[in-house]
Amino acid sequence: MPLTVSTGTRHRTKQEFVYRTLRDAIIRCDLRPGERLVIDDLARRLEVSAIPVREGLQLLQSEGLVINVPHVGATVAPISRESIQDVFTVLEGLETVATRIVAERANPADLQTLTDLVENMDKAVAEDSHGEWADLNTQFHLAIGRAVGLAMLQEMTERVLDRWDRVRRYFFKGVLTHRVELAQNEHRAILAAIKKRDLAALQDLVKQHNQGALASYLHYLSGHADA
Repeated sequence: MPLTVSTGTRHRTKQEFVYRTLRDAIIRCDLRPGERLVIDDLARRLEVSAIPVREGLQLLQSEGLVINVPHVGATVAPISRESIQDVFTVLEGLETVATRIVAERANPADLQTLTDLVENMDKAVAEDSHGEWADLNTQFHLAIGRAVGLAMLQEMTERVLDRWDRVRRYFFKGVLTHRVELAQNEHRAILAAIKKRDLAALQDLVKQHNQGALASYLHYLSGHADA
């Protein structure tokens, strides 16, 4: 699989360059779950020595995106039931807190950003542009995390949404395209509750949104053992 190298991003070290390039490729599913990561091959493709590749793989292993398989070597981590449960369980907790804080403190600019995103998502749904909708969906959830104004919560939200991005890309046709309209209705309801500062409704809506998505992925996996 070709590796897309960002020429507009500056990296302080070759290790960082390798790490970022491979991480982006894993999140985008350009490097697929279970794919072997041969150090010499990656070094040749990225035009670096083996040392920064080895160091980059170690960083990715510490994040759980790469695993070492006996007699095989480094491979892209699989997307398991447990990893999907992790994503939506953590995201539910983060967004329960984040949406409450946004409802209590958000300024007009933050609310307008969320409103614009939901309106653009509505347009994408109407045009059956599911890929565009999915990208806007990520932006919507990121915007909630940023509007809180807490650096650690924002950082954790970004990391979890990275993992979700990998899941939704891998199961795009099997799961996400079938959930778009329902999920969009839930986004509208979440935004309305934020604007009304209805904290009780928000908690229920965030729980419903994340647990509904989780159930869809687990249901798909139950019917597709090869996935």
